Amino acid sequence: MRAPSGLLHNWAKIGLLLLILGMAACNTLKKVDDGEFLLTKNSIYADDEKINNSDIRSLISQKPNSTLLGYPLRLNLYNLAKENPDSSFQNWLHKKEKREKRLNNLLSQKQVNRLRESFMVKGASDFLKRIGEAPVIIDTVLTQKSVDRLKAYYNSKGYFNNSGTFNVAKGKRKKRAEIEYQINLNKPFYIDTLQRNISSPELDSVYNKAFDKSFVKSGDQFDLGNFTIERERLTTLFRNSGFYNFQESSINYDILRDTTKVANDQKMDVQLNIQKPRSANDSTSAENTYKIHRFKKVNIYADYLIGGSTDSLKSVDHENYTIYYNNKLKYKPKALTDAVFFEKDSIYRDLDRIRTYRQITNLNTFKYPNIEFIPESDDALLTSNVYLAPRPKFSLNLDFDITHSNIQQVGTTFGGSVITRNVFGGAETLNISARGSIGLLNDRGSSLTGGSFTSEIGGDINITFPRIWLPFNTEKIIPHYMLPQSRFLVGTNFQKNIGLDKQSFNTILSYNWNPSNSLRNTIELLNVEFVRNVNPDNFYNVYQNTFSNLDGIADGFQDDPQYASFFEASTDVEDPLRLNVPTGANDFVQGVLNNDIPVTQDERDEVNSIEERRQRLTENNLIFASNYTLSKNSKIDINDNDFYQFRIKLESAGNLLSALDGIVPYNKNDNDQLLVFGVPFSQYFKTEFDFIRHWEVGNAKVLAFRSFFGLAIPYGNSENIPFVRSYFAGGSNDNRAWNAYELGPGRTSNINDFNEANLKLAMNLEYRFPIAGDVKGALFADAGNIWNVFDNEDNPDAVFSGFNSLSDTALGTGFGLRYDFTYFVFRLDIGFKTYNPAEEASKRWFRQYNFKNAGFNIGINYPF
Repeated sequence: MRAPSGLLHNWAKIGLLLLILGMAACNTLKKVDDGEFLLTKNSIYADDEKINNSDIRSLISQKPNSTLLGYPLRLNLYNLAKENPDSSFQNWLHKKEKREKRLNNLLSQKQVNRLRESFMVKGASDFLKRIGEAPVIIDTVLTQKSVDRLKAYYNSKGYFNNSGTFNVAKGKRKKRAEIEYQINLNKPFYIDTLQRNISSPELDSVYNKAFDKSFVKSGDQFDLGNFTIERERLTTLFRNSGFYNFQESSINYDILRDTTKVANDQKMDVQLNIQKPRSANDSTSAENTYKIHRFKKVNIYADYLIGGSTDSLKSVDHENYTIYYNNKLKYKPKALTDAVFFEKDSIYRDLDRIRTYRQITNLNTFKYPNIEFIPESDDALLTSNVYLAPRPKFSLNLDFDITHSNIQQVGTTFGGSVITRNVFGGAETLNISARGSIGLLNDRGSSLTGGSFTSEIGGDINITFPRIWLPFNTEKIIPHYMLPQSRFLVGTNFQKNIGLDKQSFNTILSYNWNPSNSLRNTIELLNVEFVRNVNPDNFYNVYQNTFSNLDGIADGFQDDPQYASFFEASTDVEDPLRLNVPTGANDFVQGVLNNDIPVTQDERDEVNSIEERRQRLTENNLIFASNYTLSKNSKIDINDNDFYQFRIKLESAGNLLSALDGIVPYNKNDNDQLLVFGVPFSQYFKTEFDFIRHWEVGNAKVLAFRSFFGLAIPYGNSENIPFVRSYFAGGSNDNRAWNAYELGPGRTSNINDFNEANLKLAMNLEYRFPIAGDVKGALFADAGNIWNVFDNEDNPDAVFSGFNSLSDTALGTGFGLRYDFTYFVFRLDIGFKTYNPAEEASKRWFRQYNFKNAGFNIGINYPF
């Protein structure tokens, strides 16, 4: 969404002026007393090697005040706050002898105290302290604590004889100092022999089979972190090998020091101990030992009510499971048993328990399940009870929003959906949704459409199956633990007074599954979209740049009486006559192309290009496609700032319909294209690659990178790519120095109102940092462009002709402000045209590098 550039330009100036004035009045040392030192830098040296590892540096108790581009913004904001903000109120209160007494009589003593607490100066000071940062005064007690932490860290890495000191180095500027930490490591210790003492023979057997994957091995340097990882590995191994009650606390290590070895020998023996399980009173007994447990019985309670009784439930046995239900079983037994990954006589595996939780949740039919395991008193057997509390059969969701765009003054969108669960008894979910919008057009929108209002209405019917819905069994290829889903969608959408008033119908049959938490596969076996342009005569009103080019060519014929019917009066003083739309414009185009109107060859080529674009954008489209998408995301959780993700997509359209040529008697149009229901179907191959990488470079500071490559090649029944499947450049999530659809193709200069092409390259780099409180900042550089390639475009400025065309890559740089609302981020980005390929070669750099020509972008959440 774009922000009004003039308004934001003025606010930017005012905000910058206020910031400069406020900061100029600040004194960084305002609250640093005599004899105190403001900490400006920490340096860590281990055996004279400077340490920059962020994990090690995080052990230091005191860190310098944060800076914004080298300036201590938060410190100076804190310094603006008054130490005693209520002193102004007190001075005013006691300025006159009887003022306090009169106020107490009028308001009461309690209300006067509240007035003091809510006094504006105090409120402002509290706010400045909250978003600011108190000066970090060097405290040698905390410094020594940091030394002890560093020594403990290197001790955990095998440097048992290390020592540490610190030195406070006064800076050249007054009341400032740096701290240097010096750690003398000495020689590290190594693991000599690895012994084990495992109480259970069954545990010992499992351990031996997986010993080669151990993180603790003879000859390795001692590292406490490896011991911790090894304990976690063994716990996971045992709990996935039948030991359902295994406790990590049963694992410990002894460091054995051989007193017969020489004093300077840096080797030690390690013994792994796996003890018997502890009982509730924290004791062990000879009879209590770890055993491999198997399932004696698995019960599934399909109609479980939390806190309710299960005694009156009926039951049915299905494939080694017992299903309990109330009155009548509402679910197909296989739909329930396929979601449970442990069965009778199988050994316990923690992985099966986790997969069962995930798959039952994926059914979207039950609330979060409750699974219990009950051990038998004598044998190593388990009884499992899976309690499933059903969600409501029906649910209703309603949405409402207010919108604004470049053609709408204000608009409202509304929608609703009805969700029906367990439609056919196999945990299927049916979602029927409807949506609509209405908007009041601004002057530009009214001139484009000829109306005052826009409207849009649409709806979808979407049914999801918790399995791969195919006529053959896919369980061996895609097992249930991969959370397979099939989705069938039918939808439609109608527009009024929006562009060419499109009507669209679409059908999708897709499958998706997740081999792991980070990996996802999606196949759209069928993706059919039919787009009908209801109002093609509105083309020249919508695409005004195209019309201006055509009208400019026609200006030379305004005074010729035989072409008078082509023109109409215009309110434009500089162009009192213009082509009337659509008749005059279409007749002029046909006259030029039929050589009835004399124009130059360049003008004829331009008119031919305009007519080809008009036909392409006004013709109806039928897209019969299939695609495959592979995506991976290494992000662990919402707080993970060091991750990568990529997406690869392959799409093919029209091949099936083309293969039926000769079998199906297709009609053809004048361009020899095959027609389906009177519409030429699109045929193309498309591929996309999207890669994102985030690096955490400091406390709450992130360097984010994104690259994108997309290429769509028309062939066979098509000479170009449908508009809805082409690429554009610019906008709040792309190159932020240009408006959406404004950049490209190639080195062309915004020749169309909606510039698009079939090849796109994009790269984005963004540095994100905290400013104050929930306010964040960003510096960014966006590079990329779109080009035409392998299609019928003949403008050399728009065509990608090889590596030399990469010189047409646009570059935008800028900065942004973001406010974190926890659940979403509000974003304002300002991008400047740094390298503009549409300019002459000698004027491309920094030609329009100013606020007047900047791109102001408002967005929700981060762009990548």
